Amino acid sequence: MTATEIVLPGLVEPDGLRVEHRELPRPGDGEALVRVEASGVSFAEQQMRRGKYYDQPPFPFVPGYDVVGTVVEAADPALAGRRVSALTKTGGWRSHVVLPVADLVPVPDGLDPAEAETFVVNGITAWQMLHRIARVRPGATILVHGASGGVGSTLVQLARAAGIEVIGTASARNAEVVTSLGATHVDYRGDVPSRVRALAPGGVDAVFDHVGGPGIVESFRLLAPGGTLVAYGSASTKDEPGNSRLPVLKLFARLLWWNALPNRRRAHFYNVWGGKRNLPRFRARLAEDLGAVFDLAVTGTVKAQVAARIPLTEAARALALAESGTVAGKVVLVP
Repeated sequence: MTATEIVLPGLVEPDGLRVEHRELPRPGDGEALVRVEASGVSFAEQQMRRGKYYDQPPFPFVPGYDVVGTVVEAADPALAGRRVSALTKTGGWRSHVVLPVADLVPVPDGLDPAEAETFVVNGITAWQMLHRIARVRPGATILVHGASGGVGSTLVQLARAAGIEVIGTASARNAEVVTSLGATHVDYRGDVPSRVRALAPGGVDAVFDHVGGPGIVESFRLLAPGGTLVAYGSASTKDEPGNSRLPVLKLFARLLWWNALPNRRRAHFYNVWGGKRNLPRFRARLAEDLGAVFDLAVTGTVKAQVAARIPLTEAARALALAESGTVAGKVVLVP
């Protein structure tokens, strides 16, 4: 038997992705062979094809930040047939993957694989930023940049479920999507600071910013006293030439400087892998937080935002669509 995989060979356009086949892997001790039913197309892969993801592996490699699938084989026969999810960072754009059993998080019955997939890295990121980093309380008001995107749309829904008011930036095209999720839409092409100040004269209690670049300064200025800025990317610099780490390092330095100043505002950089040095704790928190998001999805409190379902072998088309800026939610690769 063979497995199908998508290879990113180097600095290429989306149509430079390669479809390859290799012998089906076999799991070792403590591992499981998972038949992938859904894998996401995230901003990370968009950066990786440009060589701009902070700690990506050398080319060539198989992208794919997260997966949902069914266990085919494992040392523990009780695992066979179970639907699971996992963060992979890379390697998820395959028909089959071998993963450590300790990294697998059960997917509840009744959740469609593609819909469940939209909550893996997006759900963990949104939940942890909202509840573990910013610790936003009911009744607060937050600003979510990119509120129609994968992380943003999940974050809006989690915040509304927790009784938090949300202002969300997005294009005019996606205004209806943002308002349907329960947020107040602000066109990111307009004067965002003035619009946000009109809606929250005293400032917002938290800002979630994946854009980075010069605009991060205004995000910090929009905070109310005691507010928290959570930066989790540098999308605005993805096409800048030069060292891929420099924009992120500049962002780190700015956040550290703000935290050193005598003010009542906080600034953090969120990295979903940040706690992996303590692996048992990292895995426990991941399972707990993703489980909480899945529970909300099962009850319909949060709804998956699937922009498109595209076959794995058409990953080039999926990546191009995700990069087009014309869709709301997450593009998902399926068998």
